[in-house]
Amino acid sequence: MSYLIIATCFGLATGIVGKIKGSSFFLWFLIGAVLPFLGLLAAIFSRTDRDEPERQCPRCHKTLKLYVQVCPRCGEDLYLPDPEEIRRPQIPGPNG
Repeated sequence: MSYLIIATCFGLATGIVGKIKGSSFFLWFLIGAVLPFLGLLAAIFSRTDRDEPERQCPRCHKTLKLYVQVCPRCGEDLYLPDPEEIRRPQIPGPNG
């Protein structure tokens, strides 16, 4: 019973950290509940997806992260774009 409480607490903490970093709460909750301490460390040290550079697919114009190599919507092979085509997402500051 005590393991269940510990796993739930670590799952919630891991899910919250994962959600803050722009990922799925439920996925990180499961990781944190199955691997309590290691899951939380993985969520803390994972990269933040919100501030990754973005670009548009040349065929369907879907906005994708720069590290995506094949468009999931149309299947277009994506190559490294010109530097002026890359955009950084605007992250709101603490004041809005």
